[in-house]
Amino acid sequence: MSTLLRDLAELVQGELHGDGQLPISGADTMRDARPGEITLIDHPRLLSKLEECRASALLTSPDLASLGRPTIAVSDIHASFAKIVQHFRPLRFETQRGIHPTAVVSPSARLAADVVVHAHALIGDQVEIGPGTIVHAGAHIMAGCRVGEHTVLFPRVVLYENTIVGSRVLIHAGAVLGAYGFGYNTVEGQHRLSPQLGNVVIEDEVEIGACTTIDRSTYGSTVIGEGTKIDNHVMIAHNCRIGRYNMICSQVGIAGSTTTGDYVVMGGQVGVRDHVHIGSGAMLGAKAGVMSDIPEGGAYVGIPATPERQQMLIQASLHKLPALKKQVKALERLIEQLPRAPLPTDTQPESL
Repeated sequence: MSTLLRDLAELVQGELHGDGQLPISGADTMRDARPGEITLIDHPRLLSKLEECRASALLTSPDLASLGRPTIAVSDIHASFAKIVQHFRPLRFETQRGIHPTAVVSPSARLAADVVVHAHALIGDQVEIGPGTIVHAGAHIMAGCRVGEHTVLFPRVVLYENTIVGSRVLIHAGAVLGAYGFGYNTVEGQHRLSPQLGNVVIEDEVEIGACTTIDRSTYGSTVIGEGTKIDNHVMIAHNCRIGRYNMICSQVGIAGSTTTGDYVVMGGQVGVRDHVHIGSGAMLGAKAGVMSDIPEGGAYVGIPATPERQQMLIQASLHKLPALKKQVKALERLIEQLPRAPLPTDTQPESL
């Protein structure tokens, strides 16, 4: 399927420069675009790579429109490119309606009329699922869970008993919510599991990545605040309370009873110890090791995590260590060449 460049310009309400009759068959990044496709240039630094780019047309900003190829100029490059990509690769919508015959749904579960349940999903006793929610193949929703409206549980998601999930939530494949927390009491030389009587609460508009795990609270609730986005392979332990609109990247590990404010950002592989608070608007760089509370708006990096500027000074000093070592060795050699002064002899005190 191909589309004339002028029609793509009309689709994104952009300004056309060049041959509007040019047929375009697809859209891709500069690296992968082929002849007959359109690509995007969203920064002047990419102009140096334009000669190597094989795309037949460009999508860019008005100030970069004169690039020697047919071009569509728009104010919002990424939103427009997303429309073009979707034009060539439209989203696939669900065709199944209702409950698949191989799904197992408890007679005491209450599902809204337009809930979709795919093959081999398991829905336990007294589960409640709101309108427009989709439960994909192999998902397991255990007893007492509540799921809101227009939420999607992808294949193999597991909700342990009494988990509460809000509306318009995305939970990707393999995520596990409500597993027992890693809490033990040592009694007579044996590790015995502490009470696991709480649950997990996911508020509205949250997204949880594939293979992420969020443990239940000991007594109350582990809470993920409204609008928070969690990447793949994240671990959030028992009793944590994550604020609203946090961004938590892949492989982050958050130990028990940690709390965060709103709009916190954690880079990949951040590790957070237990019982600390991370203030609203704080940013933690990749692999930061958080050992104590982080103030609001703080930017922290390193192990242990320290303010960004302080860590930059530390790293600059570390780079100087090899030269400093050479200087110390040189000084030691100079000291060895100095004449040695005679040692003072012991003297007896004068007798009175």
